[in-house]
Amino acid sequence: MTADVGAEASGAVAAQRWAAIGTGTISRSVVPDLQACEGVEVCVVHSRDADKATRFAEEFGIDRSTDDYAALLADASVQVIYLATPFATHHRMAREALEAGKHVLVEKPITMTSADAADLFDVAAAHGVFLMEAMWMKFSPVFLRLKKEIADGAIGQPRNVRASFGIPFPSDGDSSKWDVSRSGGALLDQGIYPITLAHSVFGEPIAVTASGTVRGDGLDVAEHFTLEFSDGRFAQCSSSMGEFSELTASVGGEAGWLTLTPPFWATTDLEVHARSAHQIFRAPELIEFPPEGNGYRPMLRAARDAIGAGLMEHPAHTAADTIAVMRTIDQVFARLR
Repeated sequence: MTADVGAEASGAVAAQRWAAIGTGTISRSVVPDLQACEGVEVCVVHSRDADKATRFAEEFGIDRSTDDYAALLADASVQVIYLATPFATHHRMAREALEAGKHVLVEKPITMTSADAADLFDVAAAHGVFLMEAMWMKFSPVFLRLKKEIADGAIGQPRNVRASFGIPFPSDGDSSKWDVSRSGGALLDQGIYPITLAHSVFGEPIAVTASGTVRGDGLDVAEHFTLEFSDGRFAQCSSSMGEFSELTASVGGEAGWLTLTPPFWATTDLEVHARSAHQIFRAPELIEFPPEGNGYRPMLRAARDAIGAGLMEHPAHTAADTIAVMRTIDQVFARLR
C-alpha cells in the first residue's frame, strides 16, 4: 500500500504496543509478521496455560507473558489486542478488550454469528476504538490485483465465482477443529474464505442454497453451497475438513476469467485468462507477487496504519462487510442444520 510504504520510509509511524492473545498455530505464523512491521512492538503474550505463554514468549523474544487476561486488559501500556483464541471465545474476549479501551484485531471468524459480530462493532463504536476481523486475504497484493483486473474490465462484467477450500484435518492430536464447543467446523474455519471472495465481487447474495455433512452434535464437516445474486450472477462454493477439494478460486466474466492459484486464500499468483483467444485457452498470463513473510504483513500494516490514523474500522474490510459475510454464514448454517 503506497501510504504504508511512505509512512515506514519516513519513520512517521508511532510505535504501537500489541498483545498477542493465544499461542496456537495461527499465532506462530502471525506474530513473526507482526514483529516485522515497523512501528509495532509485541510486548506481551497471553495464554490460559502460563507455561505455554512463557515458552512462546521465549521463542519469539517477547518480554512478558501472562495467563491473567483481566490484568493484561487493565495494563494501560497495552494499546492493541491481537486475538487468536478458539472461535467460541472471540465474542466474549474481544468484547472485554473493547470495553477496556483496547483496539482489537480478531482472527477470522470474528464471532460465531452475525448478531455477535454486530454487537462487537457497536461496542467498538461506543468506546471509540478500532475493530477488525483478520481477513488477511483481502489485503494481499494478489487479491488487490484481482480486484483491479475486474475493475479495469479485463474479463468484462463478472458473472460467476467458484471457490473451494477442502483439506482433511486429523481428528486426533490437536482436536480443536473437531470440537464444536470451541471452533464450529468447516464453514467458519474454511468456508468463510469462498464467501468473503464472493461478497467482495458481488456484494451480499439474495438467496442461499446449501447441503452438507453435519455430525449429531451439530459440527459441520463439509458443505457445498450456491450464493445467488441479482441478474443471474452466482457463486458456487464448498468447504470441508474431511476431504480435499481443489484449492483454487476463479471469477468468470463475459470476456474471460481470473484464477487465484492454490491455496487461493494465501496465493501470490494470479492467472489472467483474457485479452486474446490464445491467452484465454492456451497460455494465460501469470502475474506473480513475491512472498512477504508468512503473508500477513500487508493486513497487519493496514491495521497499524488505521489505528494510527484514529479510524475505528478499515475501509478495505469494514464492519458492514464483516457482518454481511456473517449473515451469509448464518444462512448456510440454517440450511445445513
